[in-house]
Amino acid sequence: MGQTPHRSAAIRDGLGVGLAVGLAGLAFGAAAVTAGMSIGQACVLSLLAFTGASQFALAGAVGAGGDLAASAAGALLLGGRNTLYGLRLAGLLRVSGPRRLVTAQGVIDETTAVALAQPTPQAARTGFTATFVTLYLTWNVTTLGGALGTSFLGDPRVLGLDVVGPATFLAILWPRLAESAELRWLAVCGAAIALAATPFLPPGVPVLLAALAVLVVMAR
Repeated sequence: MGQTPHRSAAIRDGLGVGLAVGLAGLAFGAAAVTAGMSIGQACVLSLLAFTGASQFALAGAVGAGGDLAASAAGALLLGGRNTLYGLRLAGLLRVSGPRRLVTAQGVIDETTAVALAQPTPQAARTGFTATFVTLYLTWNVTTLGGALGTSFLGDPRVLGLDVVGPATFLAILWPRLAESAELRWLAVCGAAIALAATPFLPPGVPVLLAALAVLVVMAR
């Protein structure tokens, strides 16, 4: 099979993931406004932060009456996992100059999953770009829609849209997990570390600790 079919499949993956996960922006827009943010603040946060878990964490902390600085610090910590993704993708995406700033904005769970699921470097770069563009546009449009519609529709979070991201992420990675026993054990160990640490540590730290399982395998 040549490069064109691989790249076409990568585009389909990116479009599908971007549209599906982008719908969760409705829930974020509603959560942000419910927490006391303005519509403008919710939209700017999606435009500049663009990492759903951190955005939800910030909105939740603000809604609970937390200090803004502490809330932002927690959100940044949770977003720290994107640094690990960036290290993994740097050699694959091979961008330089000003393009690195734009690419860094798109290094999140979903773009990383789609890129790493592709069979060739060219398809990986295509999948990353398709996912980033589609998800960024969809997420920001739905953030605005969720913020505007909260007073009319109630809280869109009751629709369960917040589970779309994790479910999609698992669906993308599952083929790779199914073909490698080592990757399955690695995923189980990482999940166990994160779950064990969650009741005791601030948001974001358990996810970073889960990377210890990866470091053990790399060291071996």
